[in-house]
Amino acid sequence: MTTAILLGATGLVGSELLSLLCEDASYSRVVSIARRASGKSHDKLDERVIDLADEAAIAQAAEGDVLFSCLGTTKKKAGSEAAQYEVDVAIPLRVAKAARKNGTSTYAVVSAVGADARSSLFYNRIKGELDDAVQALGFERVRILRPSILVGERAEHRPMEALGATLSKGLAFIPGLRKYRPIPARVVAMGLLAATMDPTPGTRIHEADALFSLGGSA
Repeated sequence: MTTAILLGATGLVGSELLSLLCEDASYSRVVSIARRASGKSHDKLDERVIDLADEAAIAQAAEGDVLFSCLGTTKKKAGSEAAQYEVDVAIPLRVAKAARKNGTSTYAVVSAVGADARSSLFYNRIKGELDDAVQALGFERVRILRPSILVGERAEHRPMEALGATLSKGLAFIPGLRKYRPIPARVVAMGLLAATMDPTPGTRIHEADALFSLGGSA
């Protein structure tokens, strides 16, 4: 049986993925690595509430077959670009390195549409930096999902994001801009599961528009 490692279980996509993993017969154990408990309970769930700057604690917790990385924040919530970088890049990379050292073979990450390490936009640049960095760690399989605006029930209210999601719904009907339409967090979570079922070695990048089909919501 297979053990999943989940980083970001309390977030929008991560919380959806946690439920899916616990109910998926393909996984016998789900290790959640987080700074706070998810509030969920399941026979499969092994929650590791740790300091995500503690490399020794991460190394002890990050043991499994497939690592799912769903951690992310905003500059406003983090407080600064440096703090956002810590959450969006440094912590996920720290966990990925530990998991790979422990023998994890597959890595799947929620990136973002437009992710590019050479971008002049800070958010796109840091997402691209993480995408590039994890590919250099030697995982047998890397699956990168790049959704547009995520929609779903968040623990915190993000009015500008909600407004953006509402306004961008019309993009589904504009040729060339369809990929930027909002996508439900559950569809992305289902896409992560589907992507990791692909046994093909190497990296597969799933761009925004393709995620609807990948997650079973064409």
